[in-house]
Amino acid sequence: MLRTLSLADLFTLANAASGVLTIFVCLGYLDQGSPPLWVVFVLLPLAFVFDALDGRVARWRHAQSPLGGDLDSLADVISFGVAPAVVGFTLGLRGGWDALVLTYFVTCGVARLARFNVTAGDLDDGSGKVKYFEGTPIPTSLAVVAVFGVAWGMGAVREALWLGHLVIGPWELHPMVLLFAISGTGMISARLRIPKL
Repeated sequence: MLRTLSLADLFTLANAASGVLTIFVCLGYLDQGSPPLWVVFVLLPLAFVFDALDGRVARWRHAQSPLGGDLDSLADVISFGVAPAVVGFTLGLRGGWDALVLTYFVTCGVARLARFNVTAGDLDDGSGKVKYFEGTPIPTSLAVVAVFGVAWGMGAVREALWLGHLVIGPWELHPMVLLFAISGTGMISARLRIPKL
């Protein structure tokens, strides 16, 4: 397998590694209060940098491995789907309704990437590059992470989470989780067409 990897794939794997490390940092923080949580807000933007570089390197070198597209989607699901949901949970979105919304968000990311992989050929402008995205790209979830980063920096997490919480039926809902619902819905929207730069 190592022989089939291109230089661009190494950047893709670095993206995935950043997402996995984010999850591990969150788990360590929940379990022992360490490592410091600020590391999360460095790792996820770093994942975005690696995600941007993998495509640029592939085009620059005119070399893409057969694994490239699928590898990129899998890395993106980790770094921009699962990891942001884990960050939200870590910072206080722990009610039953929160868990359902976070699950919805991740599954929207998975569906969005699957749709992209299937339709990329149809959206190709002839240069090997897609003209536009249908729905918001999954890395836009970093905007939600940024909001939670500001909340964390201001101490507005867990019980002090902005907008408080509601008890609806048997479970709690933190209104802040709706940011994840909006982000996920944007990803699967067929009406949103966003030009790819």
